Amino acid sequence: MNDATDWWHALCAIACMNLMAWTLSTAWLHRSRPEGTTWPHQRLQLLLSALYVLGCGYRSVLPVFDVPRVVMVDSFASSVLVGRTVATLAELSFAAQWALLLRGAAVAHRHRGAMAVSIAVLPLIILAEVCSWYAVLTTRNLGHVVEETLWGTVAVLSVLAMGALWQEVSVRARAWLALALIAGSAYAAYMFAVDVPMYWSRWQADEAAGRVYPSLAAGLADAASRWQVSHDWAQWRSEVVWMTLYFSVAVWISIGLAHVRLPLRAHPPAP
Repeated sequence: MNDATDWWHALCAIACMNLMAWTLSTAWLHRSRPEGTTWPHQRLQLLLSALYVLGCGYRSVLPVFDVPRVVMVDSFASSVLVGRTVATLAELSFAAQWALLLRGAAVAHRHRGAMAVSIAVLPLIILAEVCSWYAVLTTRNLGHVVEETLWGTVAVLSVLAMGALWQEVSVRARAWLALALIAGSAYAAYMFAVDVPMYWSRWQADEAAGRVYPSLAAGLADAASRWQVSHDWAQWRSEVVWMTLYFSVAVWISIGLAHVRLPLRAHPPAP
């Protein structure tokens, strides 16, 4: 395969389907709106999910390979500066969804461990975003190594917190929890087995080649003004797997989180 255009078109189609899925999901939730305290939580989840769906849709239509500044569309809207800003807002929204879900379950069951994880999620992801910005501005892939390690760590902590809640939640909630455990475990495994080693090897290769890295200020100007249009499969091949999964499966998980009703209590609280 010499041309990545078909893959790009597939991403655009997925983005359209994701938007329709979010719209239908929202309409269904409004029609079946539950009584009690769970609806405000679900409404906030819908809002955060909308930001993630739109952000991923934008990045599907205007994909960018950050460090080498490779894009599909010749436009400032495709620049690393714009793309990374959109990605940051979307990723913080997704992280906030997980933090809210963990917090709700922790409060319902008075589980200190799950509560501690829910509090740690956003600060850790904010730090990951700072590392990401450092990487894309200076083109040091070491920043991506730290970023992806933090994302993987958050996934591991979340899986441990959800696993600790297994005996506490209702039978119905266990279906959601099982899916979350599977997804979180698979994500963590991918990050530590594939993503982190990939960025580490890129950084090692840059170091071996004696690459000269720009300063943050120079990198900011470069990220806002330079991009290389390419549909060459060789330049996009390394990004295909994570982008495809990120802009599809991760978005479906984000939409699904709004359907989880809180509290997830199996039994009424003890008096």
